[in-house]
Amino acid sequence: MDRIHIEELEMKVILNSDVKHLGEEGDVKVVANGYARNYLFPRNIAVPFTDVTVAYFESRKEELEAKKAEKRAASASLKEKIVAHNVLITMPAGNNGKLYGAVTNQTIADVLNKDGFEIERKRIEVPGLTIKSVGKYTVRVRLYESDMAELVVVVQSQETADKAAAAAAKETKAE
Repeated sequence: MDRIHIEELEMKVILNSDVKHLGEEGDVKVVANGYARNYLFPRNIAVPFTDVTVAYFESRKEELEAKKAEKRAASASLKEKIVAHNVLITMPAGNNGKLYGAVTNQTIADVLNKDGFEIERKRIEVPGLTIKSVGKYTVRVRLYESDMAELVVVVQSQETADKAAAAAAKETKAE
């Protein structure tokens, strides 16, 4: 029986559109033959690496670079907004400050979505994967390419939030 060479199992392709965890439009990638034939080509996500396709993407190089520059600018703008934004999460906690649940990247993503940011939970890196006690934490958010933004997350107990609301209500009543 003949041995199959590794080169025969892989194929060079050029991406037609952005693919998560693989690359961006115009990138040249080496992928498994089956992945290319069964997934990328039928969905028109990639084309085979040939002289014709290389020439086509070379002619679109300026357009592709402009798109990447636009994404970088949007990422920088989003980074400024995230750094200036603080997230306040109120959760039930015991007297010792330990939460009855945990704050995860999904919890933070939900709060950010309510505040007008569209950030996937997978892009949010929580120290220790979850936050299990009240306090102030710094969470990292992955943006375009290797750009990172640091977000301040303040976790407070439900009891503390209720006391603050009651105090605020007393102040407005007194005025």
